[in-house]
Amino acid sequence: MGLFDIFKKKKIELTEEQLKWNKMWDLWVQGKVESPFAELMRYQSEVNNGGHSQYFTNVENIADLQNEISVLETILPVIHRDNLRKAYKAYLVLKEKENEHAEEVLEQCDDVFYENETELNCILEEYAKKIEL
Repeated sequence: MGLFDIFKKKKIELTEEQLKWNKMWDLWVQGKVESPFAELMRYQSEVNNGGHSQYFTNVENIADLQNEISVLETILPVIHRDNLRKAYKAYLVLKEKENEHAEEVLEQCDDVFYENETELNCILEEYAKKIEL
């Protein structure tokens, strides 16, 4: 019997916390998460998928980016709030023309985001705890 067969036979039970976390993301996909948590989830999802540049571009195509940033600023910890502002300034420079320095700044902002993502997860975990199963 291989390792895969062992895992296949063993049913893994999720904790209530894990179930609530999963339900939170399901609700987000359905557009049923309240603000500012919905914006935070989009921010985290987009940056994890393609960095700040992707986040700004995608939000700009579907929503009011300025408003979304304002909403995020109400919930983000200081390090993330400052990082978001810095990334947005670099993004605006890049929208006008290619700029190596602005590209480097965006990459640095992505790094700061990833290094401090635990703080965002803590905020979302607290929100998920309130979700009814």
